[in-house]
Amino acid sequence: MNETEKLGFLHSFLPGHSKRTLLLLHGTGGNENDLLPLGRSLDPDANLLSPRGKVLENGMPRFFRRLADGIFDEEDLVRRTHELADFVEEASAQYGLARQNLFAVGYSNGANIAGALLLLRPGTLAGAVLLRPMVPIVPESMPDLKNTSVLLVSGRYDPIVPADEILQLAAMLRDAGADVSVSSENAGHGLTEKSVETARRWLAGRA
Repeated sequence: MNETEKLGFLHSFLPGHSKRTLLLLHGTGGNENDLLPLGRSLDPDANLLSPRGKVLENGMPRFFRRLADGIFDEEDLVRRTHELADFVEEASAQYGLARQNLFAVGYSNGANIAGALLLLRPGTLAGAVLLRPMVPIVPESMPDLKNTSVLLVSGRYDPIVPADEILQLAAMLRDAGADVSVSSENAGHGLTEKSVETARRWLAGRA
């Protein structure tokens, strides 16, 4: 077993020069290396922790199962969310990461599992950048997110994520007490340089 498999997830870890850690969560078909360049671009000094999703859909890694486009397997989502939260706790201890400075950066499927972490395992993250997210789940009871900051970045022409999904997710997180910022741009589901710059500026304001 190599070092990247010891904590239950295949993952990459790149140490940085600050107390901040970015938990990088890829989209469908990605892996533990895909978002490393994005992480370095967003914060050159941060630690980068990037796990690979364990679920395969037609050979493509994901973080949880879906029944169809936009329809999630909620039982699997809940289980995988807690599994990922446990990994974050163990990796934080292993690598000496400051949990109060741990921010998720998730794209698409990765944004959805990051959203689920916020809703189902509050305290795992100090905040999150959710790029092209949907509402992952409606919890039975709302968590206390009053010390949590979240950025939602959506595309107005996204064929996968309806516009009202972003509004619903923002309202849900605000109801839980989170400090929520929303950015919408003239784009589809893919990330743009504007998406990256928006996330970079938002993170810089929370150094």
